[in-house]
Amino acid sequence: MGIAYAYELIASPFGDVGLAWRQKTLSPCIVRIFLPRKNVNTAHLINQAFPDGGVRRSHSMIEKICRQIEEFMRGNPVDFSLEHLDMSSCSTFQQKVLLENKKIPRGRVSSYGKLAGTILVPGGARAVGSALAGNPFPIIIPCHRVIRSSGELGGFGGGLNMKRTFLEMEGIVFDSRGKVHQEYFRE
Repeated sequence: MGIAYAYELIASPFGDVGLAWRQKTLSPCIVRIFLPRKNVNTAHLINQAFPDGGVRRSHSMIEKICRQIEEFMRGNPVDFSLEHLDMSSCSTFQQKVLLENKKIPRGRVSSYGKLAGTILVPGGARAVGSALAGNPFPIIIPCHRVIRSSGELGGFGGGLNMKRTFLEMEGIVFDSRGKVHQEYFRE
């Protein structure tokens, strides 16, 4: 029998955020966060991704993380821990990208190229973008804080409206062309 997964849903202005997890020893381990998608049921997405589970239930640690995501969605600062994330589905390179991405502070952005340079992969902007596109833990690992060097948003699994909203909630200001002001770029 396969590993059984459970999930919890968190209401947001964009729709339900899904948090898929499994029991690992005595504490839960988050395996993926699902951002809401227009006209798609989040629970259905979770059951498609994890057909050997799909039970909606919670745990005190999961409830704590759900409350943190709710606070984030209200625009409040949250210091998410990586302690309960199962990164085993991520390649070594993706883990390196995600861990470096986590260091970008609230109210700041970085570019794909700058992030690539930080992890010593010069010219690796596309590879960084691909690693972030597969981020299984959006919100907790804030891939919305990585944008194009031009100040344009780039991509985001939850859509560009959600990415811009998240950045604005964190205090990022956009110019009249929809680009992030350079002063918000992390040094």
